[in-house]
Amino acid sequence: MYGVKPRNHRRDALSLSQVPILIILLVYFAIIAYPLFWILMSSLKTTEDISVNIWALPKVPQWHNYTDAWRFGISGYFINSIIVTVSTIFAVLVIASLGAYGLSRFKVSWLKYVLIFVMGGMMLNPQVCLIPLYKLLTALKLRNTYWALIIPYTTFRLPLNILLIRTFFLSIPKEIEESAKLDGCTNLQTYARIFVPMSTPIMITGAILTAYYAWNEFMFAIIFIDSNKYRTIPAGLMAFRDALQINWGPLIAGMVIASLPLVLFFLFAQKQFIRGMTAGSVKG
Repeated sequence: MYGVKPRNHRRDALSLSQVPILIILLVYFAIIAYPLFWILMSSLKTTEDISVNIWALPKVPQWHNYTDAWRFGISGYFINSIIVTVSTIFAVLVIASLGAYGLSRFKVSWLKYVLIFVMGGMMLNPQVCLIPLYKLLTALKLRNTYWALIIPYTTFRLPLNILLIRTFFLSIPKEIEESAKLDGCTNLQTYARIFVPMSTPIMITGAILTAYYAWNEFMFAIIFIDSNKYRTIPAGLMAFRDALQINWGPLIAGMVIASLPLVLFFLFAQKQFIRGMTAGSVKG
C-alpha cells in the first residue's frame, strides 16, 4: 500500500554481486592477520610451550619475555634502528624533494638526461654494489659507523622518491609558482614555502617507503657493521638469538618490539600514504 516502499532490486543485486569480493577480502585478511596473531601469542609463551603447543593460546602469559628481550640487548638495536631510519628518511626527503623540484620546474635541455639517469638508478640492484661499497666504506673509515648504513640507504632510496615527488610537483599549478615569484620569492623560497607544505602527502608516502626499507634491510646491516654498538634490528636479532641460546619466547617478543614502530607509523599515516600514492597520477 501507500506506506510500503518498493524493494530496490538493483541494490539487492549489487549486494549479491559483492559477496564473492567480500569473501575474498575476508580470506585475504585471515591469511595476513593469523601469522601476526600467532607471533603475538607466541611471544607470551615459554620455549617449551611454543615447541609442544605451537597452535594453542598461552596458558599463563609470559609478559616478562618483553622485559627480558629489552634487557638482553634489543634496546640498543632498537635505538640504532631509530637513528639510522630517521636520518635516512630526513636525507632522502630533503635531497629527493630538491632534485624533484629541479626536474619538474626548470626547463633545460640536459635535464632529460638527468631524469633518465635517475630512472636507471631504480634498476640498480644493491647486491651488485656490495663489494665496491665495502671497499669504499673501509677506505673512508666509515665501516662500523652509522654512516655505513645511512649513506647506502639514502642512495638506493633516492631514485624512487625523486620520481614520486616530481610527479606530485608536476600537478601543482604553475600559477601558484608565478604568484610566489611576483611576491619576490626566489626559487629556493618557493620550494620551501610553497612546494614543501603542499606536498605533505607525498612526503609521508616517501617517508613510509623509506622507513620500511631502512628498518628491515639486512644485507648491508650484517656486512658493513661488525660491532654490536651499531647493529640495527635485523642484524641484531641474529646475535640476539645466539645470546639467548634459542630462547624463543624473548626472541619472538623482540620481533614484536621490532615491528611495532613501522606498524604504528603506517596506521597513523595511512590516509596521507593513500593520498600521496594517488596524487599527481594524472600528470607525469
